[in-house]
Amino acid sequence: MTAQLRAGIAAAETVVVKVGSSSLTDPEGGLSTDRLAALVDALATRRLAGSNVILVSSGAIAAGMVPLGLRRRPRDLATQQAAASVGQGALLASYSTEFGRHGLTTGQVLLTADDVTRRGHYLNARRTIERLLALGVVPVINENDTVATHEIRFGDNDRLAALVAHLIDARALVLLSDVDALYDAPPSHPGARRIDTVTDHAQLDGVDIGGTGSHVGTGGMITKIEAAQIATSAGVPTVLTAADRAGAALAGEDVGTVFAPTKTRPSARQLWLRYATSPQGRLLLDPGAVEAVTRRGKSLLPAGIRQVAGHFVAGDAVDLIDESGRAVARGLVNYDSKELPELLGRSTHDLARDLGPAYEREVIHRDHLAVLDRVRDRR
Repeated sequence: MTAQLRAGIAAAETVVVKVGSSSLTDPEGGLSTDRLAALVDALATRRLAGSNVILVSSGAIAAGMVPLGLRRRPRDLATQQAAASVGQGALLASYSTEFGRHGLTTGQVLLTADDVTRRGHYLNARRTIERLLALGVVPVINENDTVATHEIRFGDNDRLAALVAHLIDARALVLLSDVDALYDAPPSHPGARRIDTVTDHAQLDGVDIGGTGSHVGTGGMITKIEAAQIATSAGVPTVLTAADRAGAALAGEDVGTVFAPTKTRPSARQLWLRYATSPQGRLLLDPGAVEAVTRRGKSLLPAGIRQVAGHFVAGDAVDLIDESGRAVARGLVNYDSKELPELLGRSTHDLARDLGPAYEREVIHRDHLAVLDRVRDRR
């Protein structure tokens, strides 16, 4: 199975490659022209062989650190955005120069979470990327750090890369890091063994993934595992390996860790609800409502809700929580947080009788609800 997965990645018509800041920088934190050139050589080889290649690249903030005299990645948002503003141009100029050596043109696409959350933005982003590919351009995608707010900590672009892979219906995702693979223990521990293939994310229960990112990045192994889960849920096989093995991974060689796609592929809307929405509140459900929503495919009614938390308006995404505090589903709510508490525990029939026919509706309709994957909190 592993060989078949790797062969599929080697033959994929469209592949998304994500590289982190730590894989592009030198020990001082500035851009390493040698590392960037080596990565581009590998990607250009694949592009010139006939595949569509989309690069999701971190590094804008890191590229701005040295010109601004910063030794470590800034923690405050304003300085992060200033560094991104300075560094983004340098990063794209470097990519344009290096891809240009191979006769390839690059195009910059800057995204925020809104662009994969709001349906109109989502479709427009897809059209733009598809048109760039049709024109023979290598899209270089980054989060728009200069204008993002809390989205600036989007998972070191790992989650963004997985969502882009889903967005454009890619056939492979390659996550590049400063670690060559996923191990069953921290790689520095004696006896740690490489995990060659992950066919089910339940395999990782009990594995000490650990980790925060480097001093120039925000992500770590956790965000990469989460990104792999998003991509494989969308039917996209994923490889996790070191940046200096990008060419080998793209060629289907036995490097890194390969994640198998799930057998059942959720609809685009289900994936969008699960992974591209930011919950604005939480609804605590009773056991009967949890059963109805997660196992019987029912809509959420006011009678099954015990408590409301957060501030949201109709149309926002909210998480549905069981009695243990675990998020079991996410959906688009039909009520504002201010009016919902008065409706809890009551049937829609009673509400319609007392308040009018407008209240004979679901809190969340089943068409706007997604059951979440089993929670694995490794932090």
